[in-house]
Amino acid sequence: MHYDTIKNEHGLPHDPFKAIVAPRPIGWIGSTNKSGIHNLAPYSYFNAISDKPHYVVFSSSGYKDSIKNIEETKVFTASLATEKLFDQMNNSSAPAKANVNEFDLAGLTPKIGKFVNAPYVAESPTALECKLWKVIDLPGNDRSKGTGNYVVFGHVVGIFINDEYIKDGFFDANSARALGRLGYMNYGVVGKENIVSKNRPQLDENGNLKPIEEWDGKYR
Repeated sequence: MHYDTIKNEHGLPHDPFKAIVAPRPIGWIGSTNKSGIHNLAPYSYFNAISDKPHYVVFSSSGYKDSIKNIEETKVFTASLATEKLFDQMNNSSAPAKANVNEFDLAGLTPKIGKFVNAPYVAESPTALECKLWKVIDLPGNDRSKGTGNYVVFGHVVGIFINDEYIKDGFFDANSARALGRLGYMNYGVVGKENIVSKNRPQLDENGNLKPIEEWDGKYR
């Protein structure tokens, strides 16, 4: 099949776009409003976009509490959503009012960051502490109605890692078992059953690919 996304006449029960762009990391975004009420919400339009310096981005469909809080305070966190915290992550996505603390709603412990005044999930293996760089309104947004899509860019100024998840000098993704968002109501889990390693290819003096050797554990 082939279809025009403007008309979106795909003829399927559900739009397959998010099932195609998958798996997607989940940004479990922690923020605080001016009244001091914590907010926690998962966003699957989330990713790292740079490591020198460290930047992340997430997008919200609708002008939600996370966006409002971050624009007011200029800081936020992104905790890692994991298999062990699946239910809590899902519960934190409930459409609660602005005066509801989703940490309490989901039975989680908020911990204020070391580098920013925003809460992260204490039970999570790791969290990114971010300062707001910019919020971009995508075309068609209407802030007066809270509609449209809002893209948040954050400068990661600090990182928390639970020491239990550091193994031989590496962050142990196998133990963390991060969740990834698939399409529809589906999720995936990162674990040893689906983690593979492969060195980057190198070229010889004639421009031909060299045989790829097994990874020696050194990141270059």
